[in-house]
Formats: sequence, structure tokens, C-alpha cells
Amino acid sequence: MEERVILRRGETGYPPSLLDLPDPPERLYVRGDPDALLRESVSVIGARKATPYGIAASRLAGRVAAECDLTLVSGGAMGCDSAAARGALDAGGMTVVVSGCGANRVYPRSSEDVFERAVAQGGAVVSLEGWDNPPRRYSFPKRNPVIAALSRAVFIAEAGERSGTLGTALAAEQLGRDLYVVPGSIFSPTSQGANQLIADGAYVITSERDLEARISLDYDLVRASASDGCGRPGGRVLSALIGEPMRADDLARHLDAPVLDVIRCLSDYQARGVVERMPDGRFSLSAHAYLARGRTHSRGSQGRLDLGEEGDAGT
Repeated sequence: MEERVILRRGETGYPPSLLDLPDPPERLYVRGDPDALLRESVSVIGARKATPYGIAASRLAGRVAAECDLTLVSGGAMGCDSAAARGALDAGGMTVVVSGCGANRVYPRSSEDVFERAVAQGGAVVSLEGWDNPPRRYSFPKRNPVIAALSRAVFIAEAGERSGTLGTALAAEQLGRDLYVVPGSIFSPTSQGANQLIADGAYVITSERDLEARISLDYDLVRASASDGCGRPGGRVLSALIGEPMRADDLARHLDAPVLDVIRCLSDYQARGVVERMPDGRFSLSAHAYLARGRTHSRGSQGRLDLGEEGDAGT
């Protein structure tokens, strides 16, 4: 039998991220695993009457989130919400659906597979409404700030100029969440709001690599399916870090290298104990690497740990 839980504000298990809201909900009704609400997540929102472009962008976001081991949070609505959830679920990921009706009900019916698979794959359906409550017009704008608050970042696939999606994005911005926004055609009504968010300073996501890099920087995660070692920047990364610790994005600019390649390289070096991540987010050579470099310098080139040649740590 599936688990049904009521989480009360102030009690164990209540998501601490929701306390950032001006008026956190007193109760959350959860079907599935309530711990799914405590995992690192990214929220995906977008137009209900989405274009094929918006659907494709949403599915891509869901897949990348799953492959980065992030829970995908959405409202479960038709269009971008359900497309993102299906992208995550198809990639073996976990989803949380923040519903506008009772958590034991499904709305819209076209998203039934999303609701059921969310629970079956270890995620949850959560609602501010009591069990068995039907969908009501007021319940959807009421739940939107929860979608924004649950995650560190919100991905916007498509948003009209006056839309619930844009309202959720603005709520996320007020909460200090990062906005990842896909630009659209200047002629598309479903992209007018998204384009305005970009003009106002949101992060622009123009490709799968952009999204992967943004997640890597903001969440300190490397996409499991894409990590392929250091490649060409390897030796130059270590040479740069000899002088001073650097953040991944600063290091990429210093080396004039793609930030995603640098992030993957740093992750590989961390796993091998050559590089350490400092509390302030900068990366430094490990004590072991500094000592190894000192020993090899003292005995010359025989057995030398070469930190200077481009591509020396690619395998």
C-alpha cells in the first residue's frame, strides 16, 4: 500500500526550503515518499499550451536533471510540466509533483502516468489541499510558490507575458532562487515572458551543455552519463591551480576553455585525490599533489608528475 503522510510545519520531515516563503503552508499532504521533498532538486515550469519547442526543452531538462541525480519538481500540468516529468522518469530519475488538488487525486487526467510513476519510482505527489479535494481555480496559484521554493533553481521552458509560469518565476526570484531560462522566438507569444526574464538578468540556457554546466556550477554535481575524464584541459588546469585556488568558472575563463570541460576535469581530479574543493567553492591542489610535485622537482624528471603539459591527464 502506498504511503500517505501529512507533514506539519515545525515537525520533522517538513522541507526547510519552504520556510523561505513569507507564509509557509501549515500542512503538506504527501502520497509517496516524503523524503523526496528533502532531496536536491530543480523545478521545471512552462506553458500548458506548449509548442513542440517548449515540450522538447522541458523533456531535455528532465533528462539532464535525472542524469545529474536531481529530483525533478513540477506541477504535473499538461504541456511543459508533464513533459519535464516524463523526461526525468524515462531517464530513471525521481520526480515530485506539486498538485493543485488532493494528493490522492489526479488532475489533469492526461498526466495520470506522471502522477503514478512519480510515486512508483520513489518520488511523491504533494498538495496543500486535503485528501480527496477536487481541483479549484484558486489552488493552482496557491501552490505555485511551493514549486519555486522546493528547489535551488527553476528552469523555465516557455512563459507567456501574462501567465502562471511567469508568476512562479517571479516568486522564485523573490526567494533568491536561480532562474534558468530558454530563449524563444520574438514572434512566439509563449516565449515573451521567458525572453523578458532573460533581459532582466536570468541565466540563458541555449543548449544541453549550458544546462549541464549551470547545474554543475550551482549544485556542485557532475552528470553521471557525461563524465568522461579531463580531456585536453587536464594539465593546464593543474598548472593554473599551482599558483592559486580558483572557482571552476574563473578557471575556465583563465584557460579560455569550455566551463563544462573544466568542471568534468576537476571532478575527475577530485576523485583521484589530486584536487580539493575549498569551503568557499574554489579548487586547489591537494596536499598530496603539492608534495608529489615537490618530490619530483627535487629528483629531476625521472618519475616526474607532469602538471604542465596540455592533455596529460586525459585518461
